[in-house]
Amino acid sequence: MARFPIPLRNSLFRQYFLALFAAVAVPLLAAGGSQAWFGYRDQRARLDDLLGAEARTAAARIAHFIEQIGDQLAWMVQLSWTEAADERRRIDGLRLLRQVPAVTSLRLIDGASRERLSVSRTGLNRVESHADASADPPVLGARTKRAWFSPVTFHRNSEPYMTMALAGNRIAAGVAVAEINLKLILDVIAGIRVGETGRAFVLDGPGRLIAHPDISLVLRGSEDRTGENLQMLRAAIVAQGGGAVTGLDLAGRTVVAAMASISGPDWSVIVHQPVAEAFAPIYAAFWRLLGLLLAGTGFAAALAYWLANRMTGPIRLLEEGAASIGAGRFDHRIEIAREDELGRLAASFNQMAREVSVSQERSERIDRLKRFLAPQIAELVDRTGDDSVLDGHRVEVVVVFGDLRGFTPFSARSEPAAIMGVLGEYHAAIGAIVNRHNATLVSLAGDGVMILVNAPLACPEPALRAARMVIEMQATVQTLAATWRARGHALGFGIGLAMGPATVGRIGSDSRLDYTAIGTVTNLASRLCASAQDGQILVDSTAAEAIGSGVPLLSLGTRHLKGFDDPIAVFAVAIGRDADARSAPDEAPCTTLG
Repeated sequence: MARFPIPLRNSLFRQYFLALFAAVAVPLLAAGGSQAWFGYRDQRARLDDLLGAEARTAAARIAHFIEQIGDQLAWMVQLSWTEAADERRRIDGLRLLRQVPAVTSLRLIDGASRERLSVSRTGLNRVESHADASADPPVLGARTKRAWFSPVTFHRNSEPYMTMALAGNRIAAGVAVAEINLKLILDVIAGIRVGETGRAFVLDGPGRLIAHPDISLVLRGSEDRTGENLQMLRAAIVAQGGGAVTGLDLAGRTVVAAMASISGPDWSVIVHQPVAEAFAPIYAAFWRLLGLLLAGTGFAAALAYWLANRMTGPIRLLEEGAASIGAGRFDHRIEIAREDELGRLAASFNQMAREVSVSQERSERIDRLKRFLAPQIAELVDRTGDDSVLDGHRVEVVVVFGDLRGFTPFSARSEPAAIMGVLGEYHAAIGAIVNRHNATLVSLAGDGVMILVNAPLACPEPALRAARMVIEMQATVQTLAATWRARGHALGFGIGLAMGPATVGRIGSDSRLDYTAIGTVTNLASRLCASAQDGQILVDSTAAEAIGSGVPLLSLGTRHLKGFDDPIAVFAVAIGRDADARSAPDEAPCTTLG
């Protein structure tokens, strides 16, 4: 489950998800939409063609039905009439009624427009009546157009009938007039099927229903109003220019209809199919396409979610890792099992954390060492990684003690702020000088300081190095003392320096460690410091001998020092004569003790 440490609206996950989803879904929807549109258009065109073809086929079959009747009538008007009765024409007329069931009656008119024969299925037959038919519309129409069709009439307002008149090739051949029962077109119409429920029907010129698979609709006669929907359907097709349209059938269903005309009697054949059935393939294709689109968009969303999460997941891990490292948890590692840029970036983060951890440990170690070692020495010990230099050794060291003169009465009568101010200036000056000479400040307690030279790092000419250091210390503190005296603080500074063997090393526990020197030389340096006056640097004979001519010394004879049975030869550094109180740039570097 993805987590969003930042608002979703501004998250990189949301941006990646939308971009990836759009990259897949938009083309998919565009392709699906265009396919649906073109598929609908093609399917609709095929449906229009199918309905149009069915309508034309039905019209052709009905036209063929009428042409067959016309052919039979044509046989009856091939020969010219004579004045004598023609028995053969009567027999031919009866045969026509028997062979063509749709013809219910037949009249033959000679070239002089006199009725010569009338045979009927329901009425009396007449032969040679010579009734004048010159004004009959069928005769006039046939003589004008050769073939004439009357409007459809409904006998007893039920069955549809039509009168058809056909003139011979010559006027003398006369005119054949036949009454046709159109109910028999039912066989033609009933044979037309479009799909499962598609049907065809025929409207005459005025729009009355004259043929329909449901014959009861036709037999309702001309007064029936159920054909109004069909008339509206035909009007819509005509308005559409003959193309297929959508409308209502007699049952009120929405249908798709196409039309074809029968030119002779001016009828219209209309074929229709319910929309639900006609468009069923389109709907099925649409639902299949919709299902595919939904599946495709769902897959696109899942794919976009997976890719966005895969791309932003490592970034969140990097963010959390950076926060952990920034909080000091350097043991935190970013686990990204990838070999791409993000994987390499995580490896770089982990490497950085390791290096920062090592650097912090080194810094902490140096800080611990600096508690009792000069910073340069602490860093050297850390750089070499050799703590053995702090182990106990028996070496010859130079021990320096120094303290302020008059500090006890000063601290008794001064304010804490003044005391701490003096000690701060004093300690800063001493510490800087000790570090500069690579000595070791092992004790800094109040106004007293203890310094070792030649331990834990061995230095060439340690006595001379220590002498130059204490000269600088004395000069610096005397300068500070002058300012203190100007503020009314009567303070001075005395130094004792001794050289000799001592046991040096770290003592204490894990919670408190000190590096110090234990031996007679330590006590001697302390006693010399206690014996020194303000501005004086006292040196024992061993150190004086080692210093030699490096620093001018004055012999002060011997003194009885507390803790020593015999008198101790004491020398004093002649400050300000030939000694250089500053640091010696040519001092050789110190090395670890062997």
